[in-house]
Amino acid sequence: MDLTEIRRAVDSELEEFLRRKLRAAAGHRLPPEAPETLHRFLFAGGKRLRPLLCVVGWHAAAQAGDRMHPGVYRAAAALEMFHAFALVHDDIMDRSDTRRGQPTVHRALAARHGGGRDRADRAHLGVSAAILVGDLALCWSDELLHTAGLPAERLLAVLPVIDSMRSEVMYGQYLDLLASGKPAGDLETPLEVIRYKTAKYTVERPLHVGAVLADADPRVLAACTDFAMPLGEAFQLRDDLLGVFGDSARTGKSHLDDLREGKHTVLLALAVQRADSRQREALDALVGDPGLTDDDARSIREILVATGARDRVEEMIRTRRDHARCVLDHAPFSADAVAALRGIADSATRRAA
Repeated sequence: MDLTEIRRAVDSELEEFLRRKLRAAAGHRLPPEAPETLHRFLFAGGKRLRPLLCVVGWHAAAQAGDRMHPGVYRAAAALEMFHAFALVHDDIMDRSDTRRGQPTVHRALAARHGGGRDRADRAHLGVSAAILVGDLALCWSDELLHTAGLPAERLLAVLPVIDSMRSEVMYGQYLDLLASGKPAGDLETPLEVIRYKTAKYTVERPLHVGAVLADADPRVLAACTDFAMPLGEAFQLRDDLLGVFGDSARTGKSHLDDLREGKHTVLLALAVQRADSRQREALDALVGDPGLTDDDARSIREILVATGARDRVEEMIRTRRDHARCVLDHAPFSADAVAALRGIADSATRRAA
C-alpha cells in the first residue's frame, strides 16, 4: 500500500473541490477569500493522518478481490476538511499565533483587513472572519462526503460514525478548555481529554470510517479500536512533549503557546505531582501566564526534566505504541493494512523535536 499515493489522491480531491468553490464564488460575485484561505491552510502542511487511516481502514476490512470505490478518497478528504475546521477554531480558542509555520488564520485575516482599525478591532475582525472560514470548512466537509458518490447503503452506514467523531472531538475540546489555566496534578482529566480529542478523533474514528465503507464486520471494528486508543494516546503525548520541547522551526508551532495557555497536559500534571515546594511555586507562577517569556519557558522545561516528568511521558509513549503494535499481531486485517499501520504507529510517535 503506497501511503504517498493515498496522500496525493486526497490532495487531488481537495484541490478539485476548492477550485470548484473558487469558480462558484467568481460566478456569484462573492469574495474568493474563503476558499483561497482554506487552500493556503490545507496545503501549508499537515500529515493527512486521518485520511490515511480512513483509506487504510478500508483495506483492513476489505475482502480479497474487493475493489475500492473511488468515493473513499473523497470521504477521506472530507475528514481533512473537517480537521481544517477544527484547527482554525482551536487556534482561536488557544490564542495561537502560528500554525504550520505560518500565521494562524485569525491572525492572518486580522493583518490582511486590519488597516485603519485599532488593535482590538483588528483582533475582533480576525477572529470573526476565521470563525466563518472554519464554519465553511465544516459545511464543506459534509458536502465532500455527500458528493462522493458512495453506494447509498454505505453512506447511510458511515454517517453515525461521522456524527460520533464530531461530537467526541468537540466534547474533548470542551474538557480541554475547562481544564486549562493553572497547573494541577490530576492525571485523569488530561487523559480523558486525550481519549476524546485525539485517540478517538485522530485514529479510531478515521479507521472506523474506512472500515465501515468496506462493510466491516464487528471483529474488525473492535480491533480498530484496540489498536487506535493506545496509539492515539501515544500520539498526543508526543505532541504535548513537542509543544514544550520541540523546535518551532520544525514543528511549525510556538513552544510557548501550551505553557501560556496553561494547558492541563499529562506532562505538567506529572511535574506538579513530583515537584518540591520551590518547583511547585515556580510552576504556579509561570504556567498560564500570557506574558510568558523564553526565559520563563526555559525554567519550566528545567523543572519538567528535573522532576522526571519528561522521562515518564516518554515511557508512556513507548508502552502505548508497543501495545498498539501488539494488537496488530492478531488483528483480522489484511497484510497490507497491518504493514501500513505499523509504519504509521512508528512515525506518529517518533516525531523529531
